[in-house]
Amino acid sequence: MKGIVDTLNAQFKGKTPEYVLDWFIKKHKGKIALASSMGAEDQVLTDMIVKIDPSVRIFTLDTGRLFYETYELIERTSLRYKKNIEIYFPSPEDVEKMVTEKGINLFYQSIENRKECCRVRKIEPLKRAFKELDVWICGLRRSQSATRTDNQLVEWDDANGLIKLNPLIDWSVEDVWKYIKENGVPYNPLHDKGFPSIGCQPCTRAIEPGEDIRAGRWWWENPETKECGLHNRKK
Repeated sequence: MKGIVDTLNAQFKGKTPEYVLDWFIKKHKGKIALASSMGAEDQVLTDMIVKIDPSVRIFTLDTGRLFYETYELIERTSLRYKKNIEIYFPSPEDVEKMVTEKGINLFYQSIENRKECCRVRKIEPLKRAFKELDVWICGLRRSQSATRTDNQLVEWDDANGLIKLNPLIDWSVEDVWKYIKENGVPYNPLHDKGFPSIGCQPCTRAIEPGEDIRAGRWWWENPETKECGLHNRKK
């Protein structure tokens, strides 16, 4: 797949996110979906996708530990775009087993525990959402964190056997907010309270001026380990 991925990256070099989305949506009709975290980037992509083809699937993961503001945003987004956002939940049995064995806030105890929680609450539900897909659209940007500087527009997700498409990979945070303001895109009000990156409530805090934009995610860890396992795939 490396050759195909390299060809696609060369083909779409310098193209706008809308152009890239339009091509992939038409090419993979019915086999492409946006995996939305309800963050600012994914809200931009939702707006672009609905304008291109409202029938494209958009789904999100409810880990059971999200902020109230995130749930409220799911509702506002669904109403704004007249779009049913699919919601995937973790297996209750898996959550019960994990919490019983390791505690309700196991993620603070070790990186291994935190990654296990992410696996149960995010990665396994995501695998179910990926069934029947050829392409998943993602809101990654290179400038988001130290773990994402090598990501490309088009990547091969070897673990899930499908293409990962990052249309905003070259955008700056200023590009994201310019689009949101100009297009009236709904967004999480926590972004206005010092939360540039929003995940589960126990694992997310506001950042201080000058901190990296993902410093509030799993803040007790080193920057090099701050991924849940969704995005550190082979290309």
